[in-house]
Amino acid sequence: MSDFYFSNGLFGELDRLQRQMSTLFGNLPSSIRSSRTDAFPPLNIGSTDDSIDVVAFAPGIDPAALEVTVDKGTLTIAGERKAPELASGNETRSYASERFFGTFRRVIELPQNADPDKVEAAYSNGCLTVRIGKREASKPRAITVQ
Repeated sequence: MSDFYFSNGLFGELDRLQRQMSTLFGNLPSSIRSSRTDAFPPLNIGSTDDSIDVVAFAPGIDPAALEVTVDKGTLTIAGERKAPELASGNETRSYASERFFGTFRRVIELPQNADPDKVEAAYSNGCLTVRIGKREASKPRAITVQ
């Protein structure tokens, strides 16, 4: 039997400590993994042997209004999500809104093995998928032992 006892309160205390530390340091993210939880669009970033894949979850956006650029080792995704037009005569007043509307810009630092000449972007079902190829020299390869 262990001499240590952890109640459920420990995790609550750790959460509280993390929030206090974030407030103390001004909520400055140190990487994509620790960026603001309310950043739009939310991103998933992964890689394969051949590419770095970025998926931006951006439903309700016209693909023609999205701007994707790669420059100096960074990928930038920018655009605008317009608020829906209300029917004339609609007297609804909003008191809470969780859906983001307006212009946005996300900048992601790419790894050194990303090849800016091999970039493809596609928008489907509310998801923007950007695939950045890797440089040939950085891809894994088998070495024959003689």
